[in-house]
Amino acid sequence: MASNESSLLGEQLRRHFNDLNKTPLQTSSLKASGRLVRMIGMTLEAIGTYAPLGSRCQIVQPDQEPIEAEVVGFHDDRLYLMPIGDTHGLSANARVVPMDGGIKVGVGPKMLGRVIDGNGKPLDGLGTIEVEDYVSLAGERINPLGRRPITEPLDVGIKAINGLLTLGQGQRVGLMAGTGVGKSVLLGMMTRFTDADIVVVGLIGERGREVNDFVHHNLGPEGLKRSVVVATPADDPPLMRLHGAMLATAIAEYFRDKGMKVLLLMDSLTRFAQAQREIALSVGEPPASKGYPPSVFSKLPQLVERAGNSDSPTGSITAIYTVLAEGDDQSDPVVDSARGVLDGHIVLSRRIADSGRYPAIDIESSVSRVMVEIVPDEQLKTARQFKQLYSLYQQNQDLITLGAYKKGSDPNLDLAIQKYPQLNAFLAQEIREQAGVEASLQALQSAMS
Repeated sequence: MASNESSLLGEQLRRHFNDLNKTPLQTSSLKASGRLVRMIGMTLEAIGTYAPLGSRCQIVQPDQEPIEAEVVGFHDDRLYLMPIGDTHGLSANARVVPMDGGIKVGVGPKMLGRVIDGNGKPLDGLGTIEVEDYVSLAGERINPLGRRPITEPLDVGIKAINGLLTLGQGQRVGLMAGTGVGKSVLLGMMTRFTDADIVVVGLIGERGREVNDFVHHNLGPEGLKRSVVVATPADDPPLMRLHGAMLATAIAEYFRDKGMKVLLLMDSLTRFAQAQREIALSVGEPPASKGYPPSVFSKLPQLVERAGNSDSPTGSITAIYTVLAEGDDQSDPVVDSARGVLDGHIVLSRRIADSGRYPAIDIESSVSRVMVEIVPDEQLKTARQFKQLYSLYQQNQDLITLGAYKKGSDPNLDLAIQKYPQLNAFLAQEIREQAGVEASLQALQSAMS
């Protein structure tokens, strides 16, 4: 009898282990907590626990609110964490508890008209935001062969852009500028004047005063009604600034997938790169070009490629990223990298801004790579003639100013001198002046007639 029971027990154990081998291994929801052993700068080191890269942990201390941190690296038995919030009062041997699930963010139509931080929490004091769905902060990769081609122009309400640098629905463009040349004002004008259904604004690493000014003055009540503003100011931790850019993109993806025409304005891509640089250097990644580690130049296209058209028949994200040219250096590594992954660039010139012409767009250095595919041949021809005359005048401006040029020496230059006041007037636009596509084309024809 005992022998039969032993045989039966053995058979049950064999079946049990066979079932374990056939089913995938599942981790328990009970995770071992570790402890904090080191903090250097903004990097925390924990031992005694396990968490995958990109997941979050809670740092728990007695009599204090838990602090959330994200896993940004590991080495042997150590986890490298970067805090999401303030680390004031953090002490050694604090308990580190892994959190379940990936990083999801709440999205929904009730976000319109609201200002939120990098975690999706409201900053405007208008209460909680009702969300409709939760999406991944990192988004989903789009098959490049499945993207809908760019065929329709997008009206941004700026004469110089609509007429000479026409943007297409689903295009990604860089706004290259130094500090103080009017990029925030230009973004505010686009936000108010565009014919996009939804505007998502990401203010990444900007000054707190500038965030407030942009929301209340550049954007205004009318612009805010159809906008979502994600603000992660300069005093936020680098991880929060990184998440702010990713959250703005995730919100734009949500509205695009609803079939809407979205304009994504991000100020700035450089601050995003600097936040990634801070994180990468903190965990020991070696610097490469001008102090930027290699991971910065892999993160930029990962963010930018999420914008544009998807494989759905409707909906698009037209993205404009400001890129700060430090010291007005157009060969800055971030500027150069961004220029290579975007579908065009609009350069703002300090020289033009100092002369008093706004927006200070340098037409000679700017280009829209999809314009040739989305505008009529007549507009292309007129825009090309405009640029030729404007460039010819700029090249000979010193001779003209000094009186060294004699009229009749060059018929093309004579025409450029004659039309220059009209060309310059076309490129200028008042802050509250809106110019739709039709009005822009009429003004362009008038300037060239």
